[in-house]
Amino acid sequence: MVTNSKVQAITAPLCLSDEQLRKCMTLFLAEMKKGLGKETNAAADVKMLPTYVRAIPSGQEEGKFLALDLGGTNFRVLLIDLKGRSVKMSSKIFNVPQEIMVGTGAALFDHIAECMYRFMYAEGILDQVLPLGFTFSFPCRQLGLASAKLIRWTKGFSASNVEGEDVAKLLKEAVKRRGDFDVDIVAVVNDTTGTLMSCGHSTPTAFIGLILGTGCNACYMERIENVELWDGDTNEPKEVIINMECGAFGDNGVLDFIRTEFDQHIDNESINKGNQKYEKMTSGMYLGELVRLVLLKLTEAGLLFGGKLPAVLKKKDVFYTKYLSEIEA
Repeated sequence: MVTNSKVQAITAPLCLSDEQLRKCMTLFLAEMKKGLGKETNAAADVKMLPTYVRAIPSGQEEGKFLALDLGGTNFRVLLIDLKGRSVKMSSKIFNVPQEIMVGTGAALFDHIAECMYRFMYAEGILDQVLPLGFTFSFPCRQLGLASAKLIRWTKGFSASNVEGEDVAKLLKEAVKRRGDFDVDIVAVVNDTTGTLMSCGHSTPTAFIGLILGTGCNACYMERIENVELWDGDTNEPKEVIINMECGAFGDNGVLDFIRTEFDQHIDNESINKGNQKYEKMTSGMYLGELVRLVLLKLTEAGLLFGGKLPAVLKKKDVFYTKYLSEIEA
């Protein structure tokens, strides 16, 4: 006979107590301070990267801008027309095929350039050289507002010859190889920074940007005096947005006290084992598979499907995260 207590015994490790959550909070703050410290940053998992973005939009900005957003299996190109707080926007989403995600860096950026061309052609702006902001949602070390080197791939990407390279430079080279349009790359930011800046345009009191999508990350405005790696000026405003890269929280083992057998299985089967452990516990790329593993465990215990697992659930990644939202809705 199936009882709630038997099901709860298997799923209990997924429910955290207030005490465990407070411990996570304390550990998280300690990892933040480690990332901000000059002497401790090299060994920190939560890298706390300065973005060189010093202020939230005032809401008075005007002009036409292109924006690119790469951070998962979809890539978005946008045309934005700002007139103060009035915003007109058109966009198109393009797929990033699996073979592109794991192929060569040149092929990836050629694909991005092709998508840009198709969008600009449809919008009738191929003859214009517009300022472009590139949202590149992977851990990068900023060299300036419009220059950033990829530290490591996450979210299933492994394109070669990109890690350690300036992604703005790679994009410029891909556009130049085509020779049929041009852009002016004025900023490279993480999606968390882009989220904070976008919300800040309409809500100047916004202070934190949080992403819970394919991946997991956050950013916030920090006082420069607390950013020991800061190498820019110290003029007003004396603050800078910090890209936390908190998806790597726990890579050093500090979260092992709450990681379940399901979390460990997902990490072991991933292409970046041992990295981005917090992201693997919380983000959309992995939650569907986590649920599938729980269903498998319950079935093996005879608590679900009469102890007989449907053939479709035997395949890895077959249970999409979107199903969770549809079930909850």
